[in-house]
Amino acid sequence: MPRILGLALLSFATLAQPALSQTAEPNIMAAQTTAPGGARIFAMAQDLYLLGVANKDALTVLTAARLAGSVALQDGAEVKKETRGTAVAGSYDDDSDGPVTVPQMLDMAKELAGEDDLILSLIDDAEVEGARGRVGGAIQRLSGLHGGLTDVWEVPFYGASQSEVAIIGNGDTNLDVLITDANGNTVCVDVSASDKMMCDFVPAENGYFYVTVQNKGESKNSYYLLTN
Repeated sequence: MPRILGLALLSFATLAQPALSQTAEPNIMAAQTTAPGGARIFAMAQDLYLLGVANKDALTVLTAARLAGSVALQDGAEVKKETRGTAVAGSYDDDSDGPVTVPQMLDMAKELAGEDDLILSLIDDAEVEGARGRVGGAIQRLSGLHGGLTDVWEVPFYGASQSEVAIIGNGDTNLDVLITDANGNTVCVDVSASDKMMCDFVPAENGYFYVTVQNKGESKNSYYLLTN
């Protein structure tokens, strides 16, 4: 294991719930190839949007908006969440926005389109289309996590069913993510410099999984926890 990843997992081990004993078999079945669900599609749309903005490409941003708009998002029922740590000084004064929404994507597409009548007409069509033709759904939970703090979510998943977890931040800070089963076995880990990650897996049996999200920055990050 690379040294940087090993150190990251070690720091996570003191925060994840329950303790990472890794004495029991992982609650994971062999990977299965399935069509992407709502959480993955929405996460892909966010990445595509960032690519479009970076390249100043209105058509790419419009495609991202349509992709994101194809997912029916609904607020999830309350699940257990514990926030730990000491907030960075000043982060409580930050009133950050959440992840970019479909209307915001469409507004950006218009801005990038300028006077291109063809693309503007396509954007108008997308606005009229609205939520029609949705291909999947995802459950969203929004958390405003201040710099220096860590959220630990306890999320139930069904056995033998494709499960998806996406973390989508607002771009303000780096979020590191660790997902473990109830026995502390690592399912997914992300210690990149981004605030977005995607994980899919198939539990062997019904059980709780723990999603640990660390805000590594100095300001608040309002992020989505998306599940299917």
